[in-house]
Amino acid sequence: MAKKERKRKEIKRKLLHKYRLVILNESTFEEKLSFKLSRLNVFVTGSLVIIGLIGLTTLLIAFTPLREYIPGYSSTRLKRQATELTYKTDSLVTVLNYTNRYLDNIRLVLKGDIENSEINRDSLFEQFKLDPSTVDLTPIREDSLLRAQVALEDKYNLFERAPGSKSLILFTPVSGTVSQEYDAEKKHFAVDVVAAKDAPVKAVADGMVIFAEWTSETGYVIILEHKEGLISVYKHNGSLNKAQGDIVRIGEVIASVGNTGELTTGPHLHFELWNNGSPVNPKDYIDFK
Repeated sequence: MAKKERKRKEIKRKLLHKYRLVILNESTFEEKLSFKLSRLNVFVTGSLVIIGLIGLTTLLIAFTPLREYIPGYSSTRLKRQATELTYKTDSLVTVLNYTNRYLDNIRLVLKGDIENSEINRDSLFEQFKLDPSTVDLTPIREDSLLRAQVALEDKYNLFERAPGSKSLILFTPVSGTVSQEYDAEKKHFAVDVVAAKDAPVKAVADGMVIFAEWTSETGYVIILEHKEGLISVYKHNGSLNKAQGDIVRIGEVIASVGNTGELTTGPHLHFELWNNGSPVNPKDYIDFK
């Protein structure tokens, strides 16, 4: 027991024993600065300094951007970028799906491989048919005034309306003789118009070029997209005056009549008209004479 007591006293003595730290001028040995220290003071001061450094480092990591450089901490900027990229990816996937469906429809237009959508149209709307005898068809005053206004506007219209076209006005792409009529049953969704070689082919309405390339079967092909889901297709052209993405005006020259492609027997224009994905007879809207 006495031995342990002596050992504790010895440790206490060493901890509290005073030391003098002196800073001297090396040349003159002049005393510049001195400190009275003990081992206990050094230990306590060093511990406080270490604790302070640890606390300061913790604060820097927790509340400053420096934490982004510490392994294991995620960057706020990277999180924000990841969130933005996720939203952009979702949007791009939606646009890609829409574009793929759109391109599939264009391929069907080019190949002419589509079923006649008019087969079951009557049966689809059979339940919505009304009995004309139960409907009052007497025009009201507002309807009569509107009819008079429209008739006055059409009187000075530069473009003639084709029979059955009602509100659709289309420009004649090329004048000539129709050698092959529109026949949905035989999947010939177009009219073939015989015309002089290199005759100008004009846009039937304002629109944008969505396809302008060479195909082995139909030669130079140009497709225009118009308002209200209308698409016009011009095949077997001798040359193209417009490129994909160009904006065209009604009556503007977009190509020339030719005899290109494998499926042709002479200079003519193979003209198709599609309304909301369904083929329609161009002669219902355009007079090719």
